[in-house]
Amino acid sequence: MTFQQLAYVAEIFKCGSINKAAHQLGLSQSGISAAVRELEEELGIQFFHRSNRGVEFTPEGEKFLSYAVSLLEQKRRIERLYGPGRNEAAPVRFSVSTQRYPFTEDAFLRMLQAAEDSRYRFSIKETGMDAVIDDVYDHRSDLGVIFLTELTEKIIRRLLDARSLVFHEIAAVPPCIYVRREHPLAGRETVAEADLEGYPYVSFEHAQGVAVDFSEEYPEMSLRRPDRWIHVNNRATMMNVLARTDAYTTGSGLLVEDFISQAVVTVPLEGKRPIHIGWIAPRGSRPSPRAAQFLRLLEDSVSDSIEFTARMHRSLAAEGRPETQKEETECQPT
Repeated sequence: MTFQQLAYVAEIFKCGSINKAAHQLGLSQSGISAAVRELEEELGIQFFHRSNRGVEFTPEGEKFLSYAVSLLEQKRRIERLYGPGRNEAAPVRFSVSTQRYPFTEDAFLRMLQAAEDSRYRFSIKETGMDAVIDDVYDHRSDLGVIFLTELTEKIIRRLLDARSLVFHEIAAVPPCIYVRREHPLAGRETVAEADLEGYPYVSFEHAQGVAVDFSEEYPEMSLRRPDRWIHVNNRATMMNVLARTDAYTTGSGLLVEDFISQAVVTVPLEGKRPIHIGWIAPRGSRPSPRAAQFLRLLEDSVSDSIEFTARMHRSLAAEGRPETQKEETECQPT
């Protein structure tokens, strides 16, 4: 039995005809027929029935074919690894899983724009915190990007420690609400939790049974379920809901300047402790050169987002202040 004979059988099955297979391989029909017949005699089975309409594989032939295809694929892999082209550089690989943060996407795009590798396999996955942790733990992703809060930090760190994962902080930022620019709360310097009463709340849905500690939104201290609650499962829908309704959500408040149309803004939540943004990786691991580059770009993107968001907050407060002062003047007793 030879690999050439296996290839003939596989091509006949693919073409459904000995004649067509011979044409595809640039060989004579008699030559292929003779090689296949020799293999049938050697193994003591019949691969297919011949007719004027082509060939029809027998059950034994189909079973043999599954083994033949597997062997041919293994042969191709070995040739790629050790054949004439073995000195060709392997693709550079990098993958990151992240909660739905625009600054992670921004860092990923910066990496793509700077990539000079002739071959690469890069991937980014936006998902919930529980899936991010699973991806890094199972080595489906090199890094994960998540956040910790005063309410979730102990639980999340305990889980990370149990899985030999380490959280590396990049920045601590005040939690904010996200609302449309014309929202009644948009012009304030800060908003209190009580100010949110009555407004619809929008959040990313997560798998049933996943603890609230893995939520992508900043947990409100009251933990009271809103009367009007909207669930979405992707960032684009989230931003559209916020831009076109009076709904709000909570989170880091960080926005990337190039990613938004100014339709959605953020306002700091009053009296809340900071959100800690960072990345996770297996304990003791050293980032690959590509992962290290991404982390530098991620730090840059977070820093730029913090600066842009601070400017936006000052601008919104300045826009809202004259109106507030006017109302206070009109209410002064005469």
